[in-house]
Amino acid sequence: MTDPHATYSSPLASRYASPEMQSIFSYRARTLVWRDLWIHLAECERELGLDISEAQIAELKTARNDIDFDRVAELERELRHDVMAHVHAFGEKAPSAKGILHLGATSCFVADGADLVSMQRGLEVLRARLVGVIRAFAGFCHEQRAQAALGFTHFQSAQPTTMGKRATLWLQDFLLDLEEVEDALARLPFRGVKGTTGTQASFLQLFDGDHSKVRQLDKMLTERMGFARMVSVCGQTYPRKWDGVVLAAVSGIGASAAKFAGDVRLLAHRRELEEPFGKKQIGSSAMPYKRNPMRSERVGALSRYLLNLAPNALDTAANQWLERTLDDSANRRIAIPESFLAADAILQLVQDVASGLVVYPKVLEGNLNHELPFMATETILMAAVQKGGDRQDLHERIRVHSHEAAYRLKAGDGRNDLLERITADEAFAAIVDDLPTLLDPMKFVGRAPQQVDEFLEEVVRPILDARADVAVPAGEIKF
Repeated sequence: MTDPHATYSSPLASRYASPEMQSIFSYRARTLVWRDLWIHLAECERELGLDISEAQIAELKTARNDIDFDRVAELERELRHDVMAHVHAFGEKAPSAKGILHLGATSCFVADGADLVSMQRGLEVLRARLVGVIRAFAGFCHEQRAQAALGFTHFQSAQPTTMGKRATLWLQDFLLDLEEVEDALARLPFRGVKGTTGTQASFLQLFDGDHSKVRQLDKMLTERMGFARMVSVCGQTYPRKWDGVVLAAVSGIGASAAKFAGDVRLLAHRRELEEPFGKKQIGSSAMPYKRNPMRSERVGALSRYLLNLAPNALDTAANQWLERTLDDSANRRIAIPESFLAADAILQLVQDVASGLVVYPKVLEGNLNHELPFMATETILMAAVQKGGDRQDLHERIRVHSHEAAYRLKAGDGRNDLLERITADEAFAAIVDDLPTLLDPMKFVGRAPQQVDEFLEEVVRPILDARADVAVPAGEIKF
């Protein structure tokens, strides 16, 4: 018996992606789709008048799940053709139907058909996972709608916001991903029966030149395979541009996730926010005190990989010659499944992190108090003027106090003493008692809490209500 630990296994399978997504792109699932295509093709051809018996189709259905992979491998070594190896292996399990298997079809009939079915099923899983992510973020946005936090532009301190408002930005990205995935799912066509160079010549011959029956066969098979539309024209393969469309939607998830994970890492550095941390989790083998944002870092790593797979699909589409070339095959066998497995792993991680984010209000308050006096200078100035002060004189005094306080901070003092300086300045005596109210952080967050409420109610809720029946697939963060 071969030692499973002695051969390479993709970490996407062994460590990250869910069993459900792995199953969709498994060799067994692919083989079963091939057999479904052959069975449905025979059924449709029989209904349209070809000499195929019910008994032959029944035998194919009985043999559908009886896959001898060792025999397939043996045949492929002999024939050097994976599809024909499967045709022969299936025919051996259903000998009466062997002669009508793959009738009029090409290898791309099953290979392309299975790719499209796999992508369709993969998009359905990603759609469900996105719904789970959106639900998690919606809860966090609501809980943190009025938690004041220092805002950042250029990663420099800026006007305050709220944690809930910041989280709406993360959520909005994933809403766009849901829209793109659902659009790709709705638009994805089936290749149908197109023949060797897309002309349907073999099927036209089978039906004695009856064009209407060939067209009907195309439509019947498309419907039976669960697709609402089909490719109108193609060469031997469906246009590889469709791979680009699908992987663009899938890779968008990576962009959204990387943005979110990057923000978590930055905020974790400031100790304002942390991803969930297991009771026995080890942050560092050498530094026991560490609580590293490891899940967010993994999201960043997988997202980077995912984002680099999308251009590959378009590059492959650009390099297809005339009606068909085979230099797409080996590339697509890797790029398409791994895109879906990576996106699946990413969304599991994002939902896990978003569902357990830990906010530290006292740290947020301390960081705000460190910067807010500078931001509140205009408010202080106006309040002092309203109490009878000279605007120009007060402006100059605040300017001087601000620069001196900033200098002390930059020199390493570590404490913002601007308020103490203003309090000690007799020109501001009239508003000293008002300073705590004037510096209430919530006075500086604008409409952030209201924006959260409006966004959740007007945008997010209708989306979630329309998908209330979507069950999020089970997922497990393995490592």
